[in-house]
Amino acid sequence: MNQIAENLKAVHERIDLACSLYHRLPQSVQLMLATKTQTDNVLRSAFEAGETLFGENRVQELVPKTSELADLPITWHFIGHLQTNKVKDVVGRASCIQSVDRQSLVEAIHNECTKKQRVIDVMIEVNTSFEESKHGLHPDNAPAFVEMISAYSTMRVRGFMTIGANVDDEITVRKGFAMLRELRDLSLSILPQATELSMGMSHDLEWAIAEGSTIVRVGSAVFGQRPSA
Repeated sequence: MNQIAENLKAVHERIDLACSLYHRLPQSVQLMLATKTQTDNVLRSAFEAGETLFGENRVQELVPKTSELADLPITWHFIGHLQTNKVKDVVGRASCIQSVDRQSLVEAIHNECTKKQRVIDVMIEVNTSFEESKHGLHPDNAPAFVEMISAYSTMRVRGFMTIGANVDDEITVRKGFAMLRELRDLSLSILPQATELSMGMSHDLEWAIAEGSTIVRVGSAVFGQRPSA
């Protein structure tokens, strides 16, 4: 077994253990591989090990990767901050944009989907850690945003996304994840299909699963630490 396959086995064991500990069904949590900086060959190895859900942060990496790996039945999500002028490069390549966090982006996605006669899945990104370094809606603005985006027929809102607080304190990190779950629950009357919670990464996926995550986005635990910028 190669190193990536071994790492994937270990991550799946972590997910299964967390599901057991917090009384979740293992199939209720999907593993998404965070592909930023990874080569096509590395990603092919991950696919050969059984993974088919990939998330990319950078448009400049999404474009070549989706082309080079077009022969594989991979489901691609875009999970990074998206500039409005790059929407045209994402619609048609990613099946879901997880980082929708402002009206100008909603309008850009709507215009591009209208032009291409497409409907795309999206998720609403919320900054539940209140850290200035992170993108996403302020939680207080989420209800109005939900009302606004629900009027766009070019988008199917599948759920909500957040990045956990950059601290080692379990109570603090889980508080942010619980906040996203509560926002999701409050929104179901308007967006009944928005059941997904994309939260949790290599270092905090267990805490995210405890708070209801349905998609964990894992990179370094599978591929190793990325080189420093």
